[in-house]
Formats: sequence, structure tokens, C-alpha cells
Amino acid sequence: MTTGNIQLLADTLERAKAEDRAALIAYLPAGFPTVDGGIKAIKAVFDGGADVVEVGLPHSDPVLDGPVIQTADDIALRGGVKIADVMRTVKEAHEATGKPVLVMTYWNPIDRYGVERFVRELAEAGGAGCILPDLPVQESALWREHADAHGLATVFVVAPSSRDERLATITAAGSGFVYAASLMGVTGTRVSVGEQAADLVRRTRVTAKIPVCVGLGVSDAAQAREVASFADGVIVGSAFVQRILDADGDEAAGLAAVKGLAAELADGVRRG
Repeated sequence: MTTGNIQLLADTLERAKAEDRAALIAYLPAGFPTVDGGIKAIKAVFDGGADVVEVGLPHSDPVLDGPVIQTADDIALRGGVKIADVMRTVKEAHEATGKPVLVMTYWNPIDRYGVERFVRELAEAGGAGCILPDLPVQESALWREHADAHGLATVFVVAPSSRDERLATITAAGSGFVYAASLMGVTGTRVSVGEQAADLVRRTRVTAKIPVCVGLGVSDAAQAREVASFADGVIVGSAFVQRILDADGDEAAGLAAVKGLAAELADGVRRG
């Protein structure tokens, strides 16, 4: 049986901690702006200093995602991206860099594709795990059974509205890391990531035996530094996607922009 790279993910996060810094986790959708272009963008982000990359599985109704990622998903879907392209993106990005690559997806595509098939193919591609923002923990047993068997992390999302009892349930069931959504609402860059995020991390750590990483809103080195002062990882998505959109079809400019942003953020997550 092929096993995934959950241990590589754990080692990567542990190494960042040993270096007294937060890990930089980047997000980019598969198939954006094209499948090949998306793979190049992920490699550029790794070259710039990202520790981990989340590959988004484009969805027609991405309820957690703001307008920037919705735009990227629409471009990818109109380009005909399929789950096979997502797996290819994971495989080529991981093999080229040796770094941990996860998939972030809503549950419906997995349910339609088949849980066992999806898990097996993700493990075969060298994936480290899956972030499942809309899968309730109480309905996740089948997924976790297959993911555990194939060595894949199951990353659940917690929000400021999550009560302490629910945080305990989620942290007990999850693996790899906990994705702490810093704000109520959808993804997108923010002027400030605020005190809600720090409070959520504090409450989550009461029961979490795995790292707690913060996403939703970080767009520059100053915000990355702020989040890195209290979180184990800083997750950035919309800011990377926006750089590619701003390049307006100029692939070289887009790759240079995301690599440069990754370098800035990698500097920001170092606590000094």
C-alpha cells in the first residue's frame, strides 16, 4: 500500500519550531492559471521560502473563499481542470521540491469521486494530507479511516465561533495541524488579522497536541510577523493568487511575483 507524507509534514513543522519561527504555508488552486502554470507557481512559491503548500481543488461553490480565490477557481474550471490534474499538481510539486503538499477541498468532490479512490490517489501522488473545511468531525470517520491507513493528515478548520468543547473534539480527531480561521467570513486579505486569531490559537492549544496554523487574511510580511508571534504556522492564499491575477497573463511576471512574495513572508514569519 502506498502511504502519504504525513511524517514529512510533521517534520517540516517541527523543524520550523526548532528554528524559533512559524512555518509559511502557501495556498494556490490547481489549474490556475493553467495546470502547467499552476505547477510552476507552486515551485516558485517553494523556491521563495514556503515550507508547505496547499493545492486547492477548484469548486463551483467555494463557500469559504472570497472573490479572489473564486476568480481563480472559475479560471481553472473554465480551463477544464479535473481531479486528475489536482493529483498531478501534487505529485510534480512534491517530487520537484521534496516538500509537503496538501490538498484543500470541499467535501462534495471527494464524495462524488469516492473516498477510498481519492485517498489512494493522493497518497500515490506523494500528498501529505487534506484540509477539509466543510466536513463535520462527527461525519468524518470514513474519511479518517482511509486517510490514517494511507498515511495522510486530516486537517480540520476551527473558527472564533467554535466553543471550547468543540475545539477539543476537533483537535482530538485531526492530524497534521489545526487550521485556525482568524476571522469569521471568507478568505481574502485584511488590513488587520486582529486579536480574535490570537485568542482562538490560545483556546485551541489547550487541547491540541498538533501545531495550530492561522489563515484568512495575511497578505504581507508585517501581518505574517504578527501571526508568527502566536501561531505555529502562517497560511497565505489570496495574496499569492492576486499576484498571478495582477500579472494579467504574463507568466514570467506572475512567477517572479509569487516567488518574491514568498520571500517577503518567509522573512516575516521569523520571529527575530
